[in-house]
Amino acid sequence: MPRVSGLGHLGIFVRDIERMTAFYRDFLGMQITKQDPEGRMMFLSSDPESVDHEIALMTGRSADDGPPLIQQISLRVPSLNALRTFHRNLEEQGYKIDQVVTHLSAIGCYFFDPEGNRTEVFWLTGRPCWVPTVNPIDVHQPDEAVLAEVDRIWHRLRHVPVGGRMTEETATLEVASHN
Repeated sequence: MPRVSGLGHLGIFVRDIERMTAFYRDFLGMQITKQDPEGRMMFLSSDPESVDHEIALMTGRSADDGPPLIQQISLRVPSLNALRTFHRNLEEQGYKIDQVVTHLSAIGCYFFDPEGNRTEVFWLTGRPCWVPTVNPIDVHQPDEAVLAEVDRIWHRLRHVPVGGRMTEETATLEVASHN
C-alpha cells in the first residue's frame, strides 16, 4: 500500500490577499514564486530552488466568514504509480474526487476528506513551472502519454521566471477558481 512522503503546501482562503502576501513575504521572508494576473492567487516558497511553493493564498474569504480557512491540504507522493493507486483507492472507498489535474510542476488528485476538507495527493514531475496552471489529466494513461501531455503545455510556459506573470492567458490554461 502506498503512503504519503511529506507535506507539499498549505492553501489558505484569505480576506485581504495583499496584507497576507506582505506578511509571508516581508515578515517571514518567503518569495513569491507564482501569481495569477488578477491577483487572486499568490504562491510563496522559502526555497524556490527546492520547492515550487509551500503556501498558496487564495481570495474568497469574506469579512464575516467563519471557517473554512483551509483551501486545501496537499500531500506529496513518491511516484506517478503511487498517485494512480491513491486515485483508485479513493474511488473504491467512495470518497468524493474533486479533480485530477496537472499543474505541470506536479500532477494532483483533489478529493474531500471525511469532514469535507479539500485535500490533494500530488507527484512532482520534475518540470518547474512558475505559472499557476490547472489542466485535467487522465493519470491512468501510460507514463509516456501522461508526461507527453504535461510537456506539451510546459514547453509553452517554461520561459516565465519565478514570480513572473504571463501577459495574457492562453486557451490551454485553466486558472483555478475554487471558492
